[in-house]
Amino acid sequence: MEVKAEARYVRVSPQKARLVIDQIRGRKAGDAITILRTTNKRVAPVIEKVLRSAIANAENRTSDLDVDTLVVTRAHVNEGPRLKRIRPAPMGRAYRYQRRMSHIVVAVGTPEEGPEGE
Repeated sequence: MEVKAEARYVRVSPQKARLVIDQIRGRKAGDAITILRTTNKRVAPVIEKVLRSAIANAENRTSDLDVDTLVVTRAHVNEGPRLKRIRPAPMGRAYRYQRRMSHIVVAVGTPEEGPEGE
């Protein structure tokens, strides 16, 4: 069983969010929350909120679920729309820059038995 939660249009660069997401992928949910609490990145509290939402979704989906056994099965960051902005430049010119957004997806589930030999 796999349950997911999603945060869309988060105002952080996907590249920066992936640095944090890569740390929790495949870990136990409790360990992932501890990692996110101690990570010194601006996006860490947002990802922690998404992870807690996924855990709550799993609790609401089934009543006989042990929350301590949940594992982060999938975690990824997709690129959202970009806000295009203009900055004044010398001699009356204008430079364009982009403010990036992210869609953060975290899925938790029960650990599956892998193939023989793993």
